[in-house]
Amino acid sequence: MENDNRPYVPWQLTDDFMTAVLTKLGVPENEARLCSDVLLESDRRGIESHGCNRFKPIYVDRIKAGILNPVTKIDVLRETPTTAVLDANDGMGMVASKKAMDMCIEKAHKYGMGMVAVRNSSHYGIAGYWATMATKENMIGITGTNARPSIAPTFGVENMLGTNPLTFGMPTDEPFPFMLDCATSIIQNGKIEYYARIGHDTPAGMVIGRDGSEMTDSAQILKDIRSQKAALAPLGGIGELFAGYKGYGYATVVEILSAALQSGLFLRALDGKDENGKIHPYHLGHFFMAIDTEAFMGAEAFKKTCGDILRELRNSEKAPGQDRIYTAGEKEYDVWMYRKDKGVPMTEAVQKEFIEMRDEFGLTQFRFPFEK
Repeated sequence: MENDNRPYVPWQLTDDFMTAVLTKLGVPENEARLCSDVLLESDRRGIESHGCNRFKPIYVDRIKAGILNPVTKIDVLRETPTTAVLDANDGMGMVASKKAMDMCIEKAHKYGMGMVAVRNSSHYGIAGYWATMATKENMIGITGTNARPSIAPTFGVENMLGTNPLTFGMPTDEPFPFMLDCATSIIQNGKIEYYARIGHDTPAGMVIGRDGSEMTDSAQILKDIRSQKAALAPLGGIGELFAGYKGYGYATVVEILSAALQSGLFLRALDGKDENGKIHPYHLGHFFMAIDTEAFMGAEAFKKTCGDILRELRNSEKAPGQDRIYTAGEKEYDVWMYRKDKGVPMTEAVQKEFIEMRDEFGLTQFRFPFEK
């Protein structure tokens, strides 16, 4: 099913280690455990671009650099029976997101729907984690977040929009929910970071240079995106031939909802640097929604209809040479079934980072299967 040459590290060991590292950095233990679980959920689903690969560069290094607060102070700025606006004060995005979706679910249980916007936040991990919180309550979960500018608008070359995921989760009568969790760019930064780690080129048509050329060198792309010399293409790719304007439009929807609902920063103001090039917190915005299916024709009826739709899609006629049609969330479930008893597959780069962090923080009680 996947590259078994990589060593697999037990889930609990990985969870305990990342929790211990974050705790050493000042994150309260229960919040550190949450952050670790969000990252591991990515690896459980096979979305390695947002899993352990990102632990050190996105969270550990940013806390050490002073642009991410390890203790998350959350202020409720405004609240109505069905809505709220939270300020995360540049703390851990996962911690603020957990509170936000908890509030959405509580409001939806009472009033049928709940929506919460968050300002001054940071990277919140895999968006599907928050939508899944809702599906576990028989609710529809919707979330999105803006991010540092990476996407060029159609017919443009300047990185203006973030990869801005627009994520929907819906409960079904199957063992897993329908879960559409994807960026509005044709590829996300995390995937390019992963390609760079394994020495793999980024496919042509996904990244555009300032001169309008297609770029494929993953390591160079990462450098050029940060220096604003390259940009990701929106869903559909460069230009209009394959409807890149649709991805551009959806990315803009996420930008507006992430920023305008909480009067936050947007577009180039989210690049994480001041006018002198000095790094500072990203001040990201998120939005979350929970819709109680029980408030319509009942949760069981919703789940059965949703499941029937998905099964009918999967059972439709397959293209020549294809043996299976998937629906959103199915591949991720299959990965979890494969990995649940094996553990987290780790690249050599992540193995090295884990050993370095263990030594740096004096966590000598941890030993990993990949060590000789």
